[in-house]
Amino acid sequence: MIKTSYEFDQSILPAGSSLKTNILLRFRVDIAESPRRNLNLSLVIDRSGSMAGAPLHHALKAAESVVDQLEPNDILSVVVYDDEVDSVVPPQAVTNKAALKNSIHKVRAGGITNLSGGWLKGCEHVKTQLDPQKINRVLLLTDGHANMGIQDPKILTATSGQKAEEGIITTTLGFAQGFNEDLLIGIARAATGNFYFIQSIDEATEVFSIELDSLRAVAGQNLKVTLELADGVSLVDTLSLAKVSQNDAGQAVLTLGELYEGEDKLLGLSLAIASAQVGDLPVMKLHYSADVVQDDVIQNISGTADVIAKIGTVEEAAFASTSQIILELSRLTIAKAKETALSLAEHGKHQEAEETLRALVKDLRDKGLNENFEIAEEIDQLEYFAGRIAQKALGNAGRKEMRDQTYQTMTRNRSDLVGRGVTAGDEVYAMPIVNEVGSGVELHCVREGGKLRVKVVSAGYDSTKNVQFPRAIRAEGARYVVEGLELSSDATFYRVRGNITRFAQPGETDIFVTPRQSNFTNTGKASKGPTSAADLPSTDSVGDSILVQCVKDGSKLRARVVSDGYEPDWNMRFPRSVREEGMLYVVDEVKTAPDGKSYIACGEIKRFVQPT
Repeated sequence: MIKTSYEFDQSILPAGSSLKTNILLRFRVDIAESPRRNLNLSLVIDRSGSMAGAPLHHALKAAESVVDQLEPNDILSVVVYDDEVDSVVPPQAVTNKAALKNSIHKVRAGGITNLSGGWLKGCEHVKTQLDPQKINRVLLLTDGHANMGIQDPKILTATSGQKAEEGIITTTLGFAQGFNEDLLIGIARAATGNFYFIQSIDEATEVFSIELDSLRAVAGQNLKVTLELADGVSLVDTLSLAKVSQNDAGQAVLTLGELYEGEDKLLGLSLAIASAQVGDLPVMKLHYSADVVQDDVIQNISGTADVIAKIGTVEEAAFASTSQIILELSRLTIAKAKETALSLAEHGKHQEAEETLRALVKDLRDKGLNENFEIAEEIDQLEYFAGRIAQKALGNAGRKEMRDQTYQTMTRNRSDLVGRGVTAGDEVYAMPIVNEVGSGVELHCVREGGKLRVKVVSAGYDSTKNVQFPRAIRAEGARYVVEGLELSSDATFYRVRGNITRFAQPGETDIFVTPRQSNFTNTGKASKGPTSAADLPSTDSVGDSILVQCVKDGSKLRARVVSDGYEPDWNMRFPRSVREEGMLYVVDEVKTAPDGKSYIACGEIKRFVQPT
């Protein structure tokens, strides 16, 4: 069965006047031990030019780790794509892990990004093995924008929804900073799958493991909730991510996707209630259903629950306890505010976006919620994003962090997914520097589970406790000196007291003096090649340079840019002496030619060698 419960943000609501209230609904599959369902899984991995080097290396290592975690009754296929789509592992039972991993290990970087072709091939593989008793899932990983095949986000998102109706769910994984987060989140939402932002290349394996853990824990699917609101009650907003529609009776129908074993599916709602009298007030009837495994088969389970609010006098409402529910609803409210602020900023309403976030910060502090560490961390995030939006400097990384934080909070109830963000704040480079700790306290910024945390280094403090610290000046590996620390009211974390400076150890290289730049200086001069490609220097990384590939075009060998952000079909002026079909090159600079429809390779050319 499905267990339901609910709590209002106030345990007693005041009688008399109309009011707005938030409610948190919980849904959980109430089975003593949910049986593990076998997986029908397709990994679809971007191997386009922008993945060349360490990104593809770590992505393939992550894929190999998936193989290690599967069982013989699971079905696996692996698709890789650039402008061509290859099934390096056709659908098969996971009985020979060494052979599967060897096939994955042989993958090399290629050309441009045919995301739709790779994804649809993965869906096709899952469909050939489709079994309603299995978890049928495509995991789509990319680091770039689709620039070949179907590129329209509306078509791809709609297709994802159609595939979900066939029983094929897609989870998307955005790698590094180049992908289109709106597209990947749109595909995941339409399919009621998951989305992950893999911010640093070495956490790919960790994120894949989180998704596999989730798939093993699927206890129910296709959770739908219909709200039958009582007279005088209206739905103001939905605080959780859900597909919202209306039935023939005009009632809101919310599709919430999967239920996980041991994890509540949360649905936050903001309601308006007309004037009510003291006593019990029926607010709504919940009608819910989901597909749940019972007696080794999937059955559709449905039920109805009454939601009733307690109405009391103003005095009773004022003194009524609000308990833990305020914290949980606050997390959803924060996520909703980030989503609203981002939308406002992207419509040019930067001041209104900033005010939205700062007003919420004030409200959270007024309620004393900054005494909870996770909310204190969120306050730092809100202030950081508000400042960046006010300066019109949110940037690509900031936008991705906001969207990821919003998505994870509003869809999952997992602490290891919320509040992730490892991008260094620019302000760290402008901080005053000291070379000795003196009478201050030394702190260190580290990455833990995709989050930047600040820890105490100096003796006399509990090094296991977190430190509430301004988000804008956090950078992994940075050290700081503060005047002092003070414990929070519940003694669970520290707060910084006094001035903050950055600590540079004498004799050690300071990587935060200025933002690191490429050593290359643009010359604007067309590249010249040696006698043959064999005479080119080689490299196994792309860095800030540009990746070029040599391809056969009829009887001619053409050079084309395969890094993201360039026109994939334009010809390029490139030394003929070093052209070899299929070879990848790293060039310092690519300029647009005077004709405005072709490129010129400039600076040094190196032969790209995939790292092992």
